[in-house]
Amino acid sequence: MAGALAVALSFTMAVHAQQERLDRLPVVGDQPDAALPLATDISPALKSEEIKKVMRKVADWQLNRIDGQYTNDWTMAALYTGVIATADTTGDRKYIGAMKDMGWKLEWKLGPRFNHADDVAVGQTYLDLYLRDHAPLMIVDVHEQLLRSMRVQSDPDHLVWWWCDALFMAPPAWARMYKVSGDKAFLDHMDRDWWLTSSKLYDPQEHLYSRDASFLDKKEANGRKLFWSRGNGWVMAGLVRVLEYMPKDYPTRQKYVTQFQEMAQMVASLQGDDGLWRPGLLDEKVYPLPEVSGSAFFTYAIAWGINQRILDQKVYRPVIEKAWRGLLSHVYQDGRLGCIQPIGAAPDSYKPTASYTYGVGAFLLAGSEVEKLARH
Repeated sequence: MAGALAVALSFTMAVHAQQERLDRLPVVGDQPDAALPLATDISPALKSEEIKKVMRKVADWQLNRIDGQYTNDWTMAALYTGVIATADTTGDRKYIGAMKDMGWKLEWKLGPRFNHADDVAVGQTYLDLYLRDHAPLMIVDVHEQLLRSMRVQSDPDHLVWWWCDALFMAPPAWARMYKVSGDKAFLDHMDRDWWLTSSKLYDPQEHLYSRDASFLDKKEANGRKLFWSRGNGWVMAGLVRVLEYMPKDYPTRQKYVTQFQEMAQMVASLQGDDGLWRPGLLDEKVYPLPEVSGSAFFTYAIAWGINQRILDQKVYRPVIEKAWRGLLSHVYQDGRLGCIQPIGAAPDSYKPTASYTYGVGAFLLAGSEVEKLARH
């Protein structure tokens, strides 16, 4: 654990450097001072066409803002998952076209850091596109890197995914590679590393994840443990995106389902009056603004759980209705999605206008599952 703590502390410093670098790139995000007019042409009603309308509005604003400046960084990779979901939900092929354009521009390459979850995340979208078109070039790099990861990782106690956000970044790519290849070794490798991370960071009493080992003993002002909304949102989304491709008879599948249900119950109990969740989950009063990226991932995961009959609709549909209304209250007239915490590693302050690509991806994923819920 001491080794993991040292790595976590050094990474926190790297995160701050990365934030300074990426915040200078307008395509990733910004938080203007000027108050912008909120959207008046959208409805929070759980009706399929209304949900598709706002998904298109937000997706189009973000894609126009990027204007083809794609990267294989995690900040963009999370967005791409939402754009794929938008294509599936709306049936509009232009979103698939944008993602294919992204893949060709990036030459279907993962990020530069081998076996780093942040740089594996883009592989999810490559694999999703491959499952549609079966073009081998789309997955050559991700396949080679995951195979290499299995060969070089000999220490069974080595914590590869030592920060909780990583459980959204990498495991869904491993699950998709299992789907593509039919090779159970990819799923087994992912399974081992998931539960190793869980054993270090998951609190079995609070049913939440610490961001990393350096947060295990950190407290909020009220004395309760510090659990980051965004990090836990990414874990729940990771659970969903793994379970999607995990066979029903996989030996540890029920462990994932149980953890998902535990987290959903806890998260639902922490929902704010506005339908959203604060950056720090256990001390709502300290944080004046909700955090949309974490809230959107919670919405996505819980709605998926209802749709898959893993969660009780009578208990959780009201949570989704309230959350969706809350998310839409941060959509601006031009399609900007606000109240997204900038790049970081812990709860922090930001402006209502703050908009970042990964939060948009989370919102689009949420919309895809809320739309299914509305139809059913």
